[in-house]
Amino acid sequence: MNALLVSGIGLIAVVVLVWMLLKKQDIKMTLLGLGLILMYAAILMGNTFKVSTPPGSIWLTPFQALVDQFSSTLVGPGFVILILGGYSAYMSHIGANEITVQALTKPLSRIKSIYILVPIVFLIGNLLSLVIPSASNLAIILLATLYPVLRVTGMSRLTAAAVIATTATIVPTPLGSDNVAVAAQLNMSVAEYVFRYHALVSIPTLLAIAMVHYFWQKHEDKHNPESISYDAEIDQNELQSSDTPEQNKYTGFLSVIYGILPLLPIILLLAIFVFNMLLGTKLNLSVQVVTLISFTLAVLTELIAKRHLKPVLQGTNAFFDGMGSVMSIVALLVAAQTFVQGLTAIGILDLVQKAMQSTSGSGIILPIMMVVFTAVIVLLSGSGTALVFAMIPLLVPLSKAAGISPIALAVPMQLAGNLLRAVSPVAAVVLIVAGTTKMSPMQIVRRTSVPMVFGVVMMLVLSLLIF
Repeated sequence: MNALLVSGIGLIAVVVLVWMLLKKQDIKMTLLGLGLILMYAAILMGNTFKVSTPPGSIWLTPFQALVDQFSSTLVGPGFVILILGGYSAYMSHIGANEITVQALTKPLSRIKSIYILVPIVFLIGNLLSLVIPSASNLAIILLATLYPVLRVTGMSRLTAAAVIATTATIVPTPLGSDNVAVAAQLNMSVAEYVFRYHALVSIPTLLAIAMVHYFWQKHEDKHNPESISYDAEIDQNELQSSDTPEQNKYTGFLSVIYGILPLLPIILLLAIFVFNMLLGTKLNLSVQVVTLISFTLAVLTELIAKRHLKPVLQGTNAFFDGMGSVMSIVALLVAAQTFVQGLTAIGILDLVQKAMQSTSGSGIILPIMMVVFTAVIVLLSGSGTALVFAMIPLLVPLSKAAGISPIALAVPMQLAGNLLRAVSPVAAVVLIVAGTTKMSPMQIVRRTSVPMVFGVVMMLVLSLLIF
């Protein structure tokens, strides 16, 4: 009876969310409202959930949970968004973005078909996820640096948005926290798990997804052509700084420096990764630190170029104005996390775990069921790793019950979670891309769904054949 009640409440919440999305209602308040309602439903069911400071009354706990979400988000992913939003605004203010776009557009403009860029950008983005494992952080950086380049070349908003939303997927990396956790559960080194098992499935799947991206985005653009130019998009984009960007007329060496500045956070992160691999160093700089270093270098560059302290210091206000302009995206993340906490509070994850523990079957049925369960939870919650970490302790007992290798469960479950994240309209990466490009989450999901679902099917088939 309790399982039916939990399933029914979860289904109603999802139906309401989808209906509100289709009606183009405000997604932030929808997610916040549903999250609070789900937490109150959990209280009525007798469930409890942890908060940082108990408010003294159980009926006030959901609001304390909301405060906790704001606190954790503002010092975590929210702070990353604020810092990068400020950096992007400052790059626009000093004219560096314009120089970078012009420099990168020149060779890209020679490509006859802009759709050739789709698989190239997708694969490059996945390589970048080696050093920027967070899908949200990577999307933020690419939106600030690469998105303008793609738009200027003539790529549609939805095509560029879909590619960026799917860049952090299943690239085999020993740095991934989920890879580390799975390897520990299987009693093997993370390098062995990633390169001996994970890569056998993930690499061919990534190459296939890149090609499906090409054909699907081309098909969608043909039937739904872009109706807004990049210049018009900038004019109506509320996230742009209200300041008029300065016309940067520097040439020669200074022009090269200004052109590099917008890409400097990515360059530094890649350099740190290479140094750690080749020289055995242990540098561990976060995206926030790297971005602040880049901002400092940008200000010094402005001082050298202008040689006047007052206008340079005044210009740094664009950085702080840019931080404020992306606060709505931070609010979206808090709202999505509140909805996820509500689903967790009513017992959705516990229900899935109990169902999996009571399941034993052939080596084919169990991995398929694992992927289906993962798909359902990821689509509901928007988190690609929450269920993975919850199910990791069950890998060995479930595989023993089915008489199969734990790897046969670990790989498809893990890859499905990371691939389907970009298909959930409440996923942080989808919300960030949608908020920045001023498109609805459902429009983004329509563009990401076919490549990602194809990837899930392909990796499942490969896993069943190999393991």
